[in-house]
This record gives sequence, C-alpha cells and structure tokens, in this order.
Amino acid sequence: MPIYEYRCSSCGAQKDVMQKMSDAPLERCPVCARATFSKQISAAGFQLKGSGWYVTDFKNSGSKPSTKVDAPASSASGSSPTVSSGA
Repeated sequence: MPIYEYRCSSCGAQKDVMQKMSDAPLERCPVCARATFSKQISAAGFQLKGSGWYVTDFKNSGSKPSTKVDAPASSASGSSPTVSSGA
C-alpha cells in the first residue's frame, strides 16, 4: 500500500497516511477537524533490492555499449573478398 502525505491548509498539520489506491482521499484534519486536509504531491520513496529482473536485465540500460575498433578499413574501394570454389 502506498503512503500518502497530507497537509492541513488551516492549521498546518502534516501526516503520512498508508492507504489503498482505491480509498477516497482524506478531507478532515485529525488536529483541527476542519475539511482542509489535502493530499500533497511528493516523490515516491522506494528502492529495489535483491537479484530481480531489474538487476539482471536492465542493470546497464543507461550506459552506452563500448565501441571497439578492430582494424582500420583497408579496402576503401568497396570490393568484396573473393571465394574460390575449389573446382
């Protein structure tokens, strides 16, 4: 269940509340009992741990693959190597 951050615009009280996503937002402040309690926008605070798919499949997704130069291209004329059939 996600944890939502609420703040009362009347008295300034703040509270973190664990709710289901389907639950209606709270409206009454638990301190002053006014209907000025509203949900705040905040960053999600979670961290993925363990050896799940995100480590094995996407661990280096942000890094660019290294480009490796084997040898300089000596045939700039565009000719392809010849293959002998041996017959």
